[in-house]
Amino acid sequence: MRIAFVGKGGSGKTTLSALFSRHLARSGAPVLAVDGDINQHLAEALGHDGEDLDAPALGAHVAGIKDFLRGTNPRIASREAMIKTTPPGRGSRLLRLLGDDELHARHVRRVGDVPLMVTGEFDESDLGVACYHSKLGGVELYLNHLVDGPGEYVVVDMTAGADAFASGLFTRFDMTFLVAEPTRKGVSVYRQYRDHAREFGIRIAVVGNKVTGEDDLLFLKEHVGDDLLTHLVQSPWVRAAEQGRAEGGLESLEAHNRHALSILRETVDAHPRDWDALHRHAVEFHLRNARSWANEATGLDLTSQVDPDFVPGPASLA
Repeated sequence: MRIAFVGKGGSGKTTLSALFSRHLARSGAPVLAVDGDINQHLAEALGHDGEDLDAPALGAHVAGIKDFLRGTNPRIASREAMIKTTPPGRGSRLLRLLGDDELHARHVRRVGDVPLMVTGEFDESDLGVACYHSKLGGVELYLNHLVDGPGEYVVVDMTAGADAFASGLFTRFDMTFLVAEPTRKGVSVYRQYRDHAREFGIRIAVVGNKVTGEDDLLFLKEHVGDDLLTHLVQSPWVRAAEQGRAEGGLESLEAHNRHALSILRETVDAHPRDWDALHRHAVEFHLRNARSWANEATGLDLTSQVDPDFVPGPASLA
């Protein structure tokens, strides 16, 4: 199952991504956390301390990722002919979550109990000339070629605000949790996300964060309504962890907040994967990109990369 955490900058989506990943790992479930935010703070939120994480960033190795994933797919002539939306077809190299393959071996590093992949930060050569979504291409390609099963989880900390809609990546998830503070700014991103998500049938649920009392909760209910799934209260334990002085593991998190994490998992598990819808969205956004810019940029008809006989899901591994 694939889960995205989105929300306004500063809402706590990175903190929630880390807490939920740790909650899943603590239960023994296979989980992979992915830092897809331009600020790249998920490793710290998971408890990494010290030097930079020794994990080659996906965004810096997109060309190699393309070479690996296209495999022997005859519809993809070269890495140059493969864009971030290119869907898998017969001959593509498909992935199992945390499988024994060179992509996972190269890009996954463990932070505490949680395996982590990072997209990478902007570097000096990107400033003023590149869009961060070009770096997210590695994440989109990874999810397009991943065949994950029930009880397996990929948790992605997405870019802040409605900017998460700047690519088709927002359609790659089974569940999207929108983290909202009980403020007008906190719920403004919710309205934008709700409208875009409805257009494509994307499941979203709002997670209130930093709630300090009944007034905060009533505010969220007034502005979010039935989309409000649960909420977390202001957490001294999280603040202490962010300052590097928290004692104990996740079991020391406030009982209410631990219960909220359990509700998130129950919600995810209650929505089984719709492989056909997932693949249909992948194809739709690939065709959009091909026709709007990629055909002209490559000099090729990239709409022909869609394999009409490809069957998505576990059957594709046979």
